[in-house]
Amino acid sequence: MNEVLNQLLNRRTVRSFDKRDISEEDFKSIKKAIMRAPTGGNMTFYSVINVKDQLKKDELAILCDNQPMIATAPLVLVFLADMQKWMDYIKYCKSDEKSGIPFRKPGVGDFHLAMQDAVIAAQSGVVAADSLGIGSCYIGDIIENYEKIQKLLNLPPQAAPACMLIMGYNKSNAKVNLLDRCSEDLVFMDDEYKSFTKDELDEGWEKPLERLQKANRLPYEGATLADSFYTRKYSTEFMKEMNRSVEVFLDRWKR
Repeated sequence: MNEVLNQLLNRRTVRSFDKRDISEEDFKSIKKAIMRAPTGGNMTFYSVINVKDQLKKDELAILCDNQPMIATAPLVLVFLADMQKWMDYIKYCKSDEKSGIPFRKPGVGDFHLAMQDAVIAAQSGVVAADSLGIGSCYIGDIIENYEKIQKLLNLPPQAAPACMLIMGYNKSNAKVNLLDRCSEDLVFMDDEYKSFTKDELDEGWEKPLERLQKANRLPYEGATLADSFYTRKYSTEFMKEMNRSVEVFLDRWKR
């Protein structure tokens, strides 16, 4: 197996880091990898905020579901779906007037494309960091509490939070614990979408269910993985807040 595949197949989320700061050389390498990520039309519809201010890190730790690891992470990067730069550039250049094409406000298609750009860039950063012995953890909770996040990071309307990464050098004694995914049969489809029977879904999620059973982390005796997802994720207050928050910044994006 080649080195890149071995790295990808053994990558795991790291939430506890060595206290060392990320070296400038390593950070430059991560930034270069981020900049070489695929991007729609070579437009680079994303920006990355390196949160260095400790007070801002502390606040992000609270706003993102009270996760202290954010405050202590050596590197905190917020990836934005960003068309603000292009909107400003078009206005500066009066591109609509010169072309004779009426200006339109950014829509959900623009938003979706920018979100793709941002997350692809983040993953390129994850792979680069891992190759340097730097662990990472995605923080999806950055899309909660938009109004407070917007104020904290001074986000304009067409720059919306896509994801956040915390990074740091792996501790030498960090335990490798790769979580089982669902089966490939539930993911890869030929030619068209496939719907599954309950038996097929039970079989496809068998290994993750076994892990929760062994860890005694199911909501009740005899619960399926769907029951666990429904009670621990789908029906939670934080998911309600995520949905509310995204509605707010999507509405602001389109204004």
